[in-house]
Amino acid sequence: MNNILPEFQKFIAQRKLAPENQIPFYANWASRFLRFSNTRQDKPLDLRIQMFLDVLKKDKKLQDWQFEQADNAVKLYIHHFLSDNTSVLSPDAETAAEIKYPDVTTVKEKIREILRIKHYAYSTERSYIDWFLRFHTYLTGIKNKDWQTQSADEADVRDFLSHLAIKQKVSSSTQNQAFNALLFLFREVLKIDLHDLGNTVRAKRGPKLPVVLTQDEVRSLLEQLKEKDSLLVHILYGTGMRLMEVVRLRVQDIDFGLNSIIVRAGKGDKDRMTVLPDAVKNKLKEHMAAVKKIHEQDLDKGFGEVYLPEALDRKYPNAAREWRWQYVFPSAALSVDPRSGKVRRHHISPSSIQKVVADAVRKAGIHKHATVHTLRHSFATHLLMSGVNIREVQELLGHKNVETTMIYTHVLRNMSKAPISPLDTLLADKDKKNRI
Repeated sequence: MNNILPEFQKFIAQRKLAPENQIPFYANWASRFLRFSNTRQDKPLDLRIQMFLDVLKKDKKLQDWQFEQADNAVKLYIHHFLSDNTSVLSPDAETAAEIKYPDVTTVKEKIREILRIKHYAYSTERSYIDWFLRFHTYLTGIKNKDWQTQSADEADVRDFLSHLAIKQKVSSSTQNQAFNALLFLFREVLKIDLHDLGNTVRAKRGPKLPVVLTQDEVRSLLEQLKEKDSLLVHILYGTGMRLMEVVRLRVQDIDFGLNSIIVRAGKGDKDRMTVLPDAVKNKLKEHMAAVKKIHEQDLDKGFGEVYLPEALDRKYPNAAREWRWQYVFPSAALSVDPRSGKVRRHHISPSSIQKVVADAVRKAGIHKHATVHTLRHSFATHLLMSGVNIREVQELLGHKNVETTMIYTHVLRNMSKAPISPLDTLLADKDKKNRI
């Protein structure tokens, strides 16, 4: 098959868009599409592609991975190979050769500066810079392009995203994160519009049910926790909050009178309210009293400031030292804020909680792939099992659409109405006959 579309095979190999041993098969799929397409020239190209893929779907001998390979091959041929070097980057028709990009260090600093002006999370800042560096490595190491003198274009971005999907087999969420980071890089930092990225080979992810623990499994997990970790993990399960939402809780977000917790700037930058379980109220009060003593000691030593979001420290200069703004779950030690350079007590590290939960899962003998987020899935499913309305569960979880919450009804159905296996029926009948 090495003689099939040799230029296309060379194109894939140079850009490392597919594993080397699979390149001839990509060329074969592209060749089959061309033969199919040539007899249907009266149809639009996109329709011809869809018709070809529909025919392949009906082929029962074709396995899923072969269909995915064919899909990727056609898109690489049409939207990468045939359209290479034809992208228009900016509205004023400035060519890529005329664009001079800043050096890598300058770009990193510019990304950081703009993200902070726009109040993006620090984790997003690190992620976007990392994706820029990975893109830069791809350009210089694989495509042999000089970042400053041979400016990247849409074809390079499209090739990189396809490389992630086909060669590195990243998940759809990872590819989307890379896409958003590069879109930000070009639009906000380099001031260049990327127009034609719709035909990028997309990483595919089929529908997957969330992992959910039974109530007995949750109980067993909680029993494995040390006292210093127990409260936070109990709150994770008892409220359905995300890990970062719990570690970023402030004192003023806890309302003992209303038995509620206000989640500030959750996913989608939305505030919402969730339940404060009675089971943790006394322990939480004791914990916060201990945290207050630590805060007072910090103040006595000349510290005691906490990070405030969205420039609130300029609007309320003294707020950062007030008790109500302190984190409910602070770090054990003071540290230097990477943005301001001030010595502060930040919130507890989320990775430490992830390790605690992973260790508890192992000690409890739970063989499911359970993580911190599994507690959120379990919270939602157990509420539905107890008869709570799905709309109320949606509000507690902070889902924008009820369709997102509906996934737990599928889990609930699987957990509560599993059919009886014919093997069990057969053996039950046999035991009944033996007793007679």
